[in-house]
Amino acid sequence: MKLRRKQIFLYGLPGLPLAFLGLPLVVFLPPIYAEEFGLGLTAVGLLLMISRFWDLCSDPIAGYLGDRILTRPGRRRIMIYSGAPLLLISCYMLFIPDGTPDGLYLLVWSALLYTGWSWVVIPYSAWGAELSTDYCRRSQITSVREIYVLTGTITVVSLPFLLSTPQDSQLLELIGLVFITLFILTMPGLMLVPDLASTVRRTGITAGYNLLATNQPLKKLLLAYLLNGIANALPATLFLLYVEFVLQVHESRWLLLGIYFASGVLGLLIWLPLAKRVQKHIAWSVAMLFSCSVFIWVPWLSAGDFYLFALICLLTGLSLGIDMSLPAAIQADVIDIDRAGGGGERAGLFFGLWGMATKLSLALAIGLVYPLVQFSGFDPALPSPAGITALALAYGLLPIPFKLIAAWLVWHFPLDSRQVSIIQRSETDNESDKSLAGRPYVADDPGLFKHETG
Repeated sequence: MKLRRKQIFLYGLPGLPLAFLGLPLVVFLPPIYAEEFGLGLTAVGLLLMISRFWDLCSDPIAGYLGDRILTRPGRRRIMIYSGAPLLLISCYMLFIPDGTPDGLYLLVWSALLYTGWSWVVIPYSAWGAELSTDYCRRSQITSVREIYVLTGTITVVSLPFLLSTPQDSQLLELIGLVFITLFILTMPGLMLVPDLASTVRRTGITAGYNLLATNQPLKKLLLAYLLNGIANALPATLFLLYVEFVLQVHESRWLLLGIYFASGVLGLLIWLPLAKRVQKHIAWSVAMLFSCSVFIWVPWLSAGDFYLFALICLLTGLSLGIDMSLPAAIQADVIDIDRAGGGGERAGLFFGLWGMATKLSLALAIGLVYPLVQFSGFDPALPSPAGITALALAYGLLPIPFKLIAAWLVWHFPLDSRQVSIIQRSETDNESDKSLAGRPYVADDPGLFKHETG
């Protein structure tokens, strides 16, 4: 479809309010409910893990239903508009609680919020994958969206500087109100973004499952996405605790986050040209390896090492933007394999699977690391030297193995621009020869995708 630059920016615009939920749900909300609301680290970690597990199935369901909606205006915006009320209401209840919430309150409303998030973000992400078939154009679309996300994230961490919020819970309320307002304001712009017609080719359940099961790049990307998600979620959930108890610069926590996310925008300007030269998966893998080489020094910092940690935030932040934008662009390439094999337009289902991997990584991270640091001797009420050391090691070292394995998998990823072009041409051939539909594409070597025979 023909896509104007204005439409790309209108598509990316909702990423701005969505950022007001993404970071706070991982970084701000858990410690506030654990400390200020008195639920404790272990309880909050386990409750949020349960709600994430409860919500795992909602992502592929939302994607599957979004692919099969029959409406003249298109598929994606209908799903987004239908999921918006649940997302707004649950955000209000979770971010602006009336009184002191208990564990059941956190469990119920977090699960509902995650479900509403699925019904908005999954079709929104799938929509981006359908806006272009060009290998490099896809990177541009996802990069514009993630620039909005990073801008929103920088705004979130700037709020404490702009407004006086004596308690973190009051900051959480402010974030919730800003999200609701911006979300409502940015939604109408999606009406001007082209959406696929509902008359799309479909495949049966058995044939569709076979296509997924034999899509080797999909499996490799899902595993790498899961491992990298765990690596990112582990330090995110411990960031506020690390800054307060290890570095002991609690008052500078928002500045450090601002440096990290602002560096992410700058990093896009560095890594995107590299992605055009060496392929997207190579650029992503190099970015992950670079991040590991810098972050591995974090556990050896001590109280007062603000400037050293600020430098680490700056350098690791350079990899953030590419870590957010390139995977989504690679996902669109993987969907081409399914489409060429006769799967039809199933971008929603694919992004539902990736959303499930994202939530699984977050659930595992927060459900394991909070109890781990507490059982290792760390208690925010009575911090001890041994407990603080355990916190530093969990924050700085635990993510490294996950990210290294993910980088290795991505480095050996079998799809590049030439192969995507071959697959897209094969899809055109399939349209003229229906006897090929339903035969999955598989990678029998890193450079060849072909129809199975026999």
